[in-house]
Amino acid sequence: MNNIVAIVGRPNVGKSTFFNRLIQRREAIVDSVSGVTRDRNYGKSEWNGKEFSVIDTGGYIKGSDDIFEAEIRRQVELAIDEADVIIFLVDVEEGITPMDDEVAKLLRKVTKPVLLAVNKVDNSMREKDALEFYNLGLGDYYTIAGMSGSGTGDLMDALVKLLPEAVAPDENAVALPRFAVVGRPNAGKSSIINALIGEDRYIVTDIAGTTRDAIDTTYNRFGFEFNLVDTAGIRRKAKVKEDLEFYSVMRSVRAIEHSDIIILVIDATRGFEGQDQSIFWLAEKNRKGVVILVNKWDLVEKDTMSTRDYERKIREELQPFTDVPILFVSAINKQRLLKGLETAVEIFENRKQRIATSKLNETMLPIIEAMPPPALKGKYVKIKFCMQLPTPTPQFVFFCNMPQYVKEPYKRFLENKMREIYNFSGVPIDIYFRQK
Repeated sequence: MNNIVAIVGRPNVGKSTFFNRLIQRREAIVDSVSGVTRDRNYGKSEWNGKEFSVIDTGGYIKGSDDIFEAEIRRQVELAIDEADVIIFLVDVEEGITPMDDEVAKLLRKVTKPVLLAVNKVDNSMREKDALEFYNLGLGDYYTIAGMSGSGTGDLMDALVKLLPEAVAPDENAVALPRFAVVGRPNAGKSSIINALIGEDRYIVTDIAGTTRDAIDTTYNRFGFEFNLVDTAGIRRKAKVKEDLEFYSVMRSVRAIEHSDIIILVIDATRGFEGQDQSIFWLAEKNRKGVVILVNKWDLVEKDTMSTRDYERKIREELQPFTDVPILFVSAINKQRLLKGLETAVEIFENRKQRIATSKLNETMLPIIEAMPPPALKGKYVKIKFCMQLPTPTPQFVFFCNMPQYVKEPYKRFLENKMREIYNFSGVPIDIYFRQK
């Protein structure tokens, strides 16, 4: 399970700079996802072989300076609820402020590990100034300079020691595929899951899921067994009920990272909104299979073109990854829900298919010969051979004389051709060019 690290602190202490350093500026970075909320608040990082997700809670602050105090408190409460380790960032230039005291007061009560990081310490004078932060009552601190990165190594070493150890999987257990039902609040995720499993005799067990709240239900149907991950029923804390956006994003982040197939539920009456798009791109970045269920279709005024127009609009938003099944369903009428599950099962099969090297070359090389990559500066790219890599998701490598001259449009051309020939519906594909 991926651990979550939250960075908290009052505004302008350098949270975003430190966050960007964690998720972007090292070779070991795995991925960063933009647009999960309005700002870039979520990314993945790795240190000493340990991978973790980083949340910059700062981006969740809304409103003007005079209400910052209440916002800060809420932001820290969210971090305490969701994260495995908390980094509390303070600013040596300004010393301890009343707001820092407030945050420290909240953090002193938590049982989770808290690391105090004093930012903007870039000379020995400031090292002395940092001593003042012992007064926050959080024990030792780490001095860092987010801009230059000095001191962050020691902080990261301490951080990864605090991350919970991954539980070794039971070797005898059969790893069932995991299908996560995700979407924005009120899209009807619970109704869909209840309709599928409510009065259903096929349920085998309920297992506590990978987070404290998400529930895995083993579902046995169509001669196919999988775990259905319900992210909908997670309790909403009374204190933070207005932070629905934060919670739905956090649920989606966790569920997406630990699932194979994502069933994205959208509300037909609201359309394909920004948050739906963010969740979709999060799934795509994590190379998961995706099926989109447009729920509450029974509530939409229809004419003969409705589904086609609606589908076209969604596909425009999904470009360039448009090879995604879109189904119009109704949880209330149980309309096409089983078709949605069958489609998810098909995508799971698509995602793990292997194409024999001989067959791949047989189909792709004639296409490449008929339509080679465009010449660049008088140089011609010759693609000689291709193969599928032995990775969990579909990745292909094409060997050629000058890989640096193959541009994005040609990659897309090859991807589209492969999608026409082989069924990769709902599955992201990676294509690489390498020198033979």
